[in-house]
Amino acid sequence: SGPSRRGPIYFFPSKMAASSRAQVLDLYRAMLRESKHFSAYNYRTYAVRRIRDAFRENKNVKDPVEIQALVNKAKRDLGIIRRQVLIGQMYSTDKLIIENQEKPRT
Repeated sequence: SGPSRRGPIYFFPSKMAASSRAQVLDLYRAMLRESKHFSAYNYRTYAVRRIRDAFRENKNVKDPVEIQALVNKAKRDLGIIRRQVLIGQMYSTDKLIIENQEKPRT
């Protein structure tokens, strides 16, 4: 994490803010989508929860330099998630009981 006191708030043109926001949303969606491909239930639920928490934690960051650093980290993390999903798919595991439950019939 960083120092508790943030530096000055930078205001940048709305076009830049919009493209930055779009880039962040694309990354968020890509990370969630890719995380849902984990074959192991525990990894899948942990990854989705951790991604949501991390993006929620940083939603008020205004500094363009800090935003870019977070975007770069998210891109690296997305690559890690993709590699881990591929590795996980190489090894078959039985589903957990919680995954095998049928929906109640009405």
